[in-house]
Amino acid sequence: MKNKKIVLAHRPEGMVKNADFSIMEDTVPGIQEGELLIENMYISIDPAIRGWMNHGKTYIKGVEIGETMRAFAAGMVIESRHSGYKPGDYVQGMTGAQKYAVSNGNFLIKCNTAVAPLSWHLGILGMPGMTAYFGMMEKAKVKKGDTVLISGAAGTVGSLAGQIAKNEGCRVIGIAGGSEKCAFLKSIGFEEAIDYKNESVTEALSGICPSGIDVFFDNVGGKILDEALLHLARNARVIICGAISQYNSSQTEGIRNYLKIVTARATLCGLIVFDYFDRYNEALDYFYSMIQNKKIVYREQILEGIECFPAALAMLFKGENKGKLILKI
Repeated sequence: MKNKKIVLAHRPEGMVKNADFSIMEDTVPGIQEGELLIENMYISIDPAIRGWMNHGKTYIKGVEIGETMRAFAAGMVIESRHSGYKPGDYVQGMTGAQKYAVSNGNFLIKCNTAVAPLSWHLGILGMPGMTAYFGMMEKAKVKKGDTVLISGAAGTVGSLAGQIAKNEGCRVIGIAGGSEKCAFLKSIGFEEAIDYKNESVTEALSGICPSGIDVFFDNVGGKILDEALLHLARNARVIICGAISQYNSSQTEGIRNYLKIVTARATLCGLIVFDYFDRYNEALDYFYSMIQNKKIVYREQILEGIECFPAALAMLFKGENKGKLILKI
């Protein structure tokens, strides 16, 4: 069989572009004992992909030039010499931006397509959902009565994190760009939505949160992070999930208002979802219950064709998607 895949052609400078990638074909190798062959059906388009394109290592080694692009994907096992998987099983994991993938089974998750469509296992039941769950429940330890602020709130992680906080009895405020995204946040239960493109975040927070913010879940970084720090309540928890405003920048903006962390006796911590892999079933059970009881809103946008990978990634960083962005192969 022939495999079609996206490979990294160049290290990007600024916004990702088509020339940073190549589409290649090669022969699917035979599997060895302990391996399985997966036919990927969907590829997840996530902000983390941009960081993986850089040279060097942060929490994970960067993709090398000429290598298949790292990405989460979901598909079906079509051949197996692994005792834990059989043909016909649906799985998701970091199997790459490619049609076929050989895996040793490590870090794969079986997908329950009786609860939700396969594509949902790359969103609410995939890495974004796990990030939202452990960010809120483990890192932030949200509790009833907390005032929770979320940046990038209309994105998949942000909107799920906000709904988790609502489910736990919190007052939730979202920051998003544009009236349409802010209206979406109100429709899923956010008490307030701040349109950073058309109003001052600092002035809005002064009016909305006179007693301060107990939890700030940040997906954006830069200026919005700096402004949010000015409004921390005593013993606030600041969770740094991402910094999408900085990923395509050649020079990252630093924090100026960091002394507020001291005066508020706040804590600031980073979140890497892979640290909780052995507890994913806990988060899956939480979301299964919310889905089955219709207590959560999740939306996705599916584009067709693996060749759309570069355009889809650029679309994500321009904020043009409406819902979890996924490629159908």
